[in-house]
Amino acid sequence: MHPDAHCELDHGSAFQLLVATVLSAQTTDVAVNKVTPGLFARYPDAASLAAAEPIDVQPLIDRIGMFRQKAKNVVGLARILVAKHGGEVPQTLAELVELPGVGRKTANVVLGVMWKKPEGVVVDTHVQRLSQRLGWTKKTDPEDIEQALCALFPREDWDPLSHTLIFHGRRVCFARKPECDNCAVKEACPSAGDKAEKIGRKPSRGPRPAAKKSSTKVTKKKSATPKVRSRRP
Repeated sequence: MHPDAHCELDHGSAFQLLVATVLSAQTTDVAVNKVTPGLFARYPDAASLAAAEPIDVQPLIDRIGMFRQKAKNVVGLARILVAKHGGEVPQTLAELVELPGVGRKTANVVLGVMWKKPEGVVVDTHVQRLSQRLGWTKKTDPEDIEQALCALFPREDWDPLSHTLIFHGRRVCFARKPECDNCAVKEACPSAGDKAEKIGRKPSRGPRPAAKKSSTKVTKKKSATPKVRSRRP
């Protein structure tokens, strides 16, 4: 269904992909692709971004969530790349995760897309949801899901696997109302049909409980002045 599955973050180098992936945390690729052209026009490489201050970067990315922290992260990682790696993006997971804002997922995106040598499967919300619906794992923690997928698939499939699942999650197997009728693997999917929507989604928090009324009784203070009883004649 998705022979052209690929990373949908626009980039022209490993450095730009690294920055774009850091910016994509809790933000859509579409939103990131709207801000990176201006960002990379001004700061195309690690050296130029390392010379900037986070406050200079903020206006260029303020249309995405957590832009202040992300501006701090990308400037910080650029400075480390210049200071420790000659301005180049390192090619090992251990070195990448030492950079600000870079975790296993971001590191494996860069390693897989740029050099075809990820050290694990990228597990985002789509990969998590689809791997559960397809019956590949019942785990809910991303690192546990990653281990399960790495055990199921050979290393050479780790990078295309994540892109294919992400493509399918964005186009067919939605979190809500997945289009099972248009899915080419519905016959092999144990979740296909009415129950699919209930699998792989975060549980609903439900309505907030009503605030309890205070049961504290207000007691009247006794007057310090004693009452004088009138005497009947």
